[in-house]
Amino acid sequence: MRSFYINSVSTITAQPEDFLTSEDVLELQGNILRASARNYKELIKPMMLRRMSKAVKMGIFNAVQALSRSGIESPDAILVGTGQGCMQDTEKFMQQIEQSEEQLLTPTSFIQSTHNTVSGQIALFLKCTGYNMTYTQNSVSFESCLFDAQMQFEIDPEIQNLIVGAVDETSEKFTGFQKLDGQIKEEEVLNIDLLDANTSGTIISESSAFFSISKVKSLASLATCSAVKILNDFQPSEIEEKVIDFLKENELTSENIDAIVLGNNGDNRFDVYYHNLQQGLFRNVTQLAYKSQTGDNNSISAIGFALGISILQHQEIPKKFRLNSKSVSTFNRILVYNQYLGRNHGFILLESLEI
Repeated sequence: MRSFYINSVSTITAQPEDFLTSEDVLELQGNILRASARNYKELIKPMMLRRMSKAVKMGIFNAVQALSRSGIESPDAILVGTGQGCMQDTEKFMQQIEQSEEQLLTPTSFIQSTHNTVSGQIALFLKCTGYNMTYTQNSVSFESCLFDAQMQFEIDPEIQNLIVGAVDETSEKFTGFQKLDGQIKEEEVLNIDLLDANTSGTIISESSAFFSISKVKSLASLATCSAVKILNDFQPSEIEEKVIDFLKENELTSENIDAIVLGNNGDNRFDVYYHNLQQGLFRNVTQLAYKSQTGDNNSISAIGFALGISILQHQEIPKKFRLNSKSVSTFNRILVYNQYLGRNHGFILLESLEI
């Protein structure tokens, strides 16, 4: 598959807008983190905002902002990843069914609850009639979008510029189900203490990240996405072998990686995948983590992707992301690795424009 260029980034998390480059950390108490508010009215008319769920607001805002920052008026295609879709509208629809005792009800909440609502609303907002796809592949939904982006650039000569992103929101009742099966920690944890919490579960959160990408390098280009790989279930003892194979497929070794962005989320059942890489293959490499600030969800790997791009662009790493003291003079290659509940492992290779 061919590589492609990232031209702009727009993110929303529980942290302030500049958290990828700032040293400041917003300390948050609680095991469910809501996304911080943005001035949505800057880009979306207030009348439209009233009818939008949070996922749709975040998705449209980030997509439009990413386009604006890249200098592109309209994309040739839109790809969106979401693990759980528009949960708030799904919850509203289910409540309407209960309240009406399964009688006739308005279809609006159902129409807005489908997983492809975000990508569809972005297309309507941008008047984009091109290829439009939503991927719902749990925690590798975003990586699936990157795969498709590679394929579209390969097979369709008319597609030159894409909007790619991932978004997930929380809801009062449905998110609570994640606590029942142990995905959310029983005890309340301060977000900055998450990685030191030696218990099961994590902090669940909302996030959105969108990127304007292109087939051809331009003056706006920030970094290159060279390779993407998705793997399913395997044991923690196999993680080094899997990473070595991925790097070998791209004619690289661990010595060619300048930094690794890891998805440590404080869940003592599954952080062992990351610990094995930290203590083994990448023990002499700069190690970074971000979920102690943002929390975790099925779209959060897009935030890790954004962090990698920021490092390649600015050649600096805020101390708050560091897991060790290793460093290099120039960051040329960054590996982004994320998994959730021991399955759906995503690997993304980012490279500087100078390579």
